[in-house]
Amino acid sequence: MRVRLRGLNKVDKKLADGSTVTYWYAWKGGPRLSGKPGEPDFMAAYNAAVSKRNTGPQGVLLSVLNKFQDSADWGELAERTRRDYVQKIRQIEGRFGNFPIEGLSDRRARGIMMGWRDELAKRSRRQADYTWQVLARILSWAHGRGLVPANPCEKGGRLYRGSRAENVWTAADEAAFLASAPKHLHLPLILALWTGQRQGDLLSMTWTQYDGKVIRLRQSKTGRRVVVPVGAPLKAALDENRGKAGRILLNSDGKAWTADGFRSSWRKACADVVVGLTFNDLRGTAVTRLAIAGASVPEIATITGHSLRDVHAILDSNYLNRDQALAESAIRKLETGTKIPN
Repeated sequence: MRVRLRGLNKVDKKLADGSTVTYWYAWKGGPRLSGKPGEPDFMAAYNAAVSKRNTGPQGVLLSVLNKFQDSADWGELAERTRRDYVQKIRQIEGRFGNFPIEGLSDRRARGIMMGWRDELAKRSRRQADYTWQVLARILSWAHGRGLVPANPCEKGGRLYRGSRAENVWTAADEAAFLASAPKHLHLPLILALWTGQRQGDLLSMTWTQYDGKVIRLRQSKTGRRVVVPVGAPLKAALDENRGKAGRILLNSDGKAWTADGFRSSWRKACADVVVGLTFNDLRGTAVTRLAIAGASVPEIATITGHSLRDVHAILDSNYLNRDQALAESAIRKLETGTKIPN
């Protein structure tokens, strides 16, 4: 009988000579294992690593970090999110792995952890906030299960105050990109603008999800199922490139994109053409265009998969507050609805 090893992580690496070697790790970010699955030495190394992880040094934060990564909550995270969390957890382990659990209830603990976040912010405020968010989430999970006496990272606020108010793709930006970017990058732009989906979901989208009228998908980050009616411009672009199977979006070699490959190609295509705009801004731009077209908040959420709250937040705070088209539309409505006194 074949035994499934929980958390086992396989990594294929291409060597300089062109050959490929497979490395096995006890879990993502865990120790590398010698041998191959099924071999006695491999099983012994795996069991030793898991045993050490589960027992670990008790009474310190490292044990809590390990338990979180073995929890159902960890398993429910999207693959990309787990990879990002592993990087942040390593940072947390390096600084607070030996922090006494009982010390979390000390009023000085919050100040110590905030001081560490301030140090991280010297390199990147956004990444400092993300690391703090990961630590706060783990401590909240642990506190709810009685594993720690307090969560000193609760309601820590944010250091990064960036705004996306100016970061909306205009019709001119779209036209400039289409005029200069290679042909194989046209469909990703149109697909993003007419569906409002995340980059990862677009890159993994297959032709079986498109029936000529709608696109059906399950969002990888939220798990939400979305059915997007295909507008005429998008339908024309899809039908022009339509295949029978496989990924919809392909690179210049006709192969499925890797996430890194796509980001690199996209940045090169945007350079000096649409400065200051990213692919991620297309999702908010889609929300903006739907709103300008008269779509209600529930209608927008149905298409993009945002929650109603998130759509409101985008419209209220980030994208619409400076949109001239809305201002002009409002004045036209005022003009047609205002009676001029005799």
